[in-house]
Parts: sequence; structure tokens; C-alpha cells
Amino acid sequence: MTGARGFHGGLRLDSHNERSTATPIRSAQAPPQLVLPLDQHAGAPARPLVRPGERVLCGQPIAEPDGAISAWLHASASGAITAIEPRPAPHLLGAPTLSIVIDNDGRDEPFQSDCIRFEQLAPSALLAHLARGGVVGLGGAAFPLGAKLASAARAGAIALLLNGAECEPYITCDDMLMRERAQDVVLGARILLHASGAVSCTIAIEEETPHAEQALRAAIEAAHDERIVLATVPNIYPGGGERQLIASVFGREVPHSGLPADIGVLCHNVATAAAVAQWVRDGRPLTSRIVTVTGDGVHRACNLEVRIGAPIAALIAECGGYTPRVLRLIMGGSMMGPALPHDDLPVVKATNCIVAASALDLQPRGGETPCIRCGDCAEVCPAFLLPQQLHWFARSADAAALQAHGLLDCIECGCCDFVCPSQIPLVERFRESKPLLARAAEQRADAAANRARYQARNERLERLAAEQREALARRRRPQARAERETK
Repeated sequence: MTGARGFHGGLRLDSHNERSTATPIRSAQAPPQLVLPLDQHAGAPARPLVRPGERVLCGQPIAEPDGAISAWLHASASGAITAIEPRPAPHLLGAPTLSIVIDNDGRDEPFQSDCIRFEQLAPSALLAHLARGGVVGLGGAAFPLGAKLASAARAGAIALLLNGAECEPYITCDDMLMRERAQDVVLGARILLHASGAVSCTIAIEEETPHAEQALRAAIEAAHDERIVLATVPNIYPGGGERQLIASVFGREVPHSGLPADIGVLCHNVATAAAVAQWVRDGRPLTSRIVTVTGDGVHRACNLEVRIGAPIAALIAECGGYTPRVLRLIMGGSMMGPALPHDDLPVVKATNCIVAASALDLQPRGGETPCIRCGDCAEVCPAFLLPQQLHWFARSADAAALQAHGLLDCIECGCCDFVCPSQIPLVERFRESKPLLARAAEQRADAAANRARYQARNERLERLAAEQREALARRRRPQARAERETK
């Protein structure tokens, strides 16, 4: 169960990929209404540029970044803005968030965006242009591309890594993208190389994706760019995690509390690179993405090109609807994807997969029993943690011990849950415990601020007392001098 070339732990899991890779990617029908949350990326929500009643064109900017870490948002169809109001969102598990609602007029009138020759732009100008395309990390984190490139440039990252390792079961959107649009991935790699100043690019894929490998090798050869190479990694979950992939490909470990840029690596998803190519070459911002729709609870699994803001229910209908066996709807893979309360939720930029799961797709769980200290969880943990110890400290809400034992390094991959013979929901306990550390950090910050204020007060009082003593001494000097003279 141990990974290769520096990747500790992990599991070999049934990928279930054959369900959704039997047919090519196809475009989903445009829905009559689109709902676009303003916070569907990491960082601050975008700020609306439009008002209800306005008509917009497909690809038109409708919200701008509102902070250093934020992203542009574009209309994914032409039509009328009917509302800017809170709507349920999948990344908030159905909780409402401020969203722009567009009634699709069916015309798909395009907004005119400039196509550029990236080689003719300075890296700084290209970076600014990439940010305006609304591209975010499409592997799931949805971190704004412009902010990530800027931070990597400041840190001096020199090696670009494109992540095509879909290690989590059921997800095949990147595999199919690389099979059918390998030239976009390679062009995106060249653009990112120029924008970041990186000297090399490694595209990492799993060993069990021969069709994607063949397509990428042909695209790399056609590009005649010796900076771009292909690497294969074992199909071990969660080998597609950023830190695990860096360890597998480069044999380097990202420092605790550090970033890949700290060791000279800039990591992006292959779908992010393809989106970059479409924006630069075609002037098409991020208004759609490929979504895997799969599971035993849907009639026809496949990969769909879906407009951002389309309802998940429409995707299920495109795939023939639910089977009678469906039990749960999951956004993402079966290991880390959250369960959704219903399908009346929009596709967002981070939606890479929808699993309509039946009992056949879900790991059966029995009743929880006491930990037997077998150590299986530590053996498979890719973050080198001791889950059994973390569980003990989580039960007692010991924030200091949780901090000391690295709870924040837990990536919530679920490997420990999967192998636990006692059926303990470890990841759930860890997820619930992380706010304890945040509160403890806030308390430490408050205590430090109180100490600083107390010290500043004492220093101020001492300074005032010294000034008063000095002023009194100055007043007494003439009197003392006069007394000496009279004598």
C-alpha cells in the first residue's frame, strides 16, 4: 500500500473509470436559466458589474475580483440578468450565497474578447491577461490562477508541474480531456511557462491511462518544445494530491506550513492549462468545464461539457435520469466528495464530478467500535500522521495536542476511514476538530494582543512619569540656581 518515489501510504482502489470513458465528451444542452455564485473560487467573492434587467453576452465579464485573491466571473450564456440574490450553492452544501441569475435567451451572442500571441507579451502583461479570463484551479481547489502565478513568481518557482493524475475513484474528466484535447493542454503548458518564468514543465499522469499518454506524447512532439516532458505515476490514491504528486515526481517534500513554490515548484491542473489555452488562443473565458456524471444511480455515465451555472438536475437528465437504486448524490469522487442535499444546485468552477451513488458505490459501514490500536491508519496516511493519536486528542478536544500532532496537515483523504477495522469515522472527527485549532489560534492572538497592549500601556505610563520628573526638574533648576546665588 506504499506509493513509489517518495509518496508514503495511500491505497490502490477500484477506479470505476470504465463507466464514464466509453463515449467521447459531449456538450450538454444549454439550460433556460443559469445561477452563478460570486464566491465559487478561493478567496474573496467577486463584485458584480451588472444589475438586474441588463442584457449580457456570452463571455461578458459580470463580476470583478474584490481583493488580492479573487477571480473574474463571466456570463455563460447571453440573456437577461433577472436577479442578484442568495441562491443555494453546492460548495456550501446547499446553503445560500449571493449569485447572479441569467435567463438564457438561446442566442449565445458572444462577447468580443481579444485573442493574443502570448510570445509577444512580457510575462507580467501575460499574467495580467490570464487573470482576466476568470480561470481558477479546476482540480477542485478553485484557487484563482492570477494570484497563484503572481505568488509563484515572487517566490521564484522554476519547475511547472501539470497534474493529470486523477487518483480518486469515478472522476475521469481530466483523462478524457487529455485524450481528446491534448493540444490544448500542451499549449496551456507553454503559455504558463512563459507567464511564470518556469524553465521546465512536467505533465504527470497515471500509469493506467494509456490513451491519454499516447495523445499527450503526440501533442508534445508536435509542439517541438523540449521544456515539456511527460511523467507517469502509480495509480495510488491520493497520489494526485499536490504534495503527494510533487513527492512522487520530484522526490521533494513541501515543508510543513509551506507551499510548493517554497521548493521551486508551481503546480496546476491539466484542465486549468487547457482553459488557459482557450482564453489566450480563442478569447474564450472560463464559462464551461468538463464534468464526469457517473455512478450506479444514473442510467448513462459520461463526461459532459457543461456551462458554469447549469443545474445539476439537468446533467442527470442528460444522462438518462436516476436509476431506482440511487441513494446519494456526491460532488467529487467517492472518497473526498461531499454529499449534496438535492440536485437543484448549479455547476460551479470546482465541479469536476457528480456521482449518483447506489449501495454498490458506497463502502458499507457497520457500527463504530473502540479503536484496537492496530496502526493500519498510520500505515496508509499520506501525510505521515498518526490518526489513532489524533482521534484520542479529538475526543478530549485537546487543541494543543492536536496542533502538536499535525492535525492541520490532514488532507481529509479518507484513507484512514477506509482501512479502519473499528469503523471509526476518523475524517469526520478531524474535520470537526479543526475549528478548535482556529479558535485556539484566535485566543493566542488575542492574548498576544492583550500582552502587547499591557506592555505598551506600562511603557507609556513610564514614559509619562519620566517626562513629568524631567519637567519638574526643569522647573526647579532656576529656583535652585537663585538660592545658590543669594548665598
